[in-house]
Amino acid sequence: MVKVLIVEDEQNLARFIELELKHENYEVDIQYDGQSGLHKALQQDYDLILLDLMLPEMDGLEVCKRIRKHKSTPIIIITAKGEIYDKVTGLDYGADDYIVKPFEIEELLARMRARIRRSSNQITQSNIINIDGLTIDKDAFNVTCNNEKLELTKTEFDLLLLLAENKNHVLHREQILDHVWGYESVVETNVVDVYIRYLRNKLKAYNKQKLIETVRGVGYVIRQ
Repeated sequence: MVKVLIVEDEQNLARFIELELKHENYEVDIQYDGQSGLHKALQQDYDLILLDLMLPEMDGLEVCKRIRKHKSTPIIIITAKGEIYDKVTGLDYGADDYIVKPFEIEELLARMRARIRRSSNQITQSNIINIDGLTIDKDAFNVTCNNEKLELTKTEFDLLLLLAENKNHVLHREQILDHVWGYESVVETNVVDVYIRYLRNKLKAYNKQKLIETVRGVGYVIRQ
């Protein structure tokens, strides 16, 4: 049975989601504040976490960040904060998806299924990728160059990993958006260009800024 943790201080909403999920045969736990939610998320294994941002005791972004230091459990943020800055920040802190209140329960369920499916269907490959002087450790979420660690956000890491795993294959922006940000993501395709720029700026310190090649009008590729 799929196990889900809901961290949401609006008790009526949390219980409504719980009832809907149990109707779909999910096993559900609820926590009503950030500190308790973090403790629960780290102590138990969940298939997915639904996380509000505006929580007592500890805000959702901090909860998300701390979970990501230890676990790769899919996290969907559910919040009334719908500005693009809030969405991008949530994704940068390690969330896998972001849905704005009020939402239809059918949409939430669809996003959950997509996230759980993606997580369970990931193909096990070599955990270490070496490409053009970079070493990518998939398990440790770590990238090094000349034994120096590159400080990347989760989104930047996922983007670099996707390109490295598909080296010599041009990936369309839509493909990248789907794989890194998820189906029906809240962000537009131009966010891909923004994050490519972020990556290149960080790679520039190691003279690797040309590692990611732009294919004009199409997308991006790492060639080797």
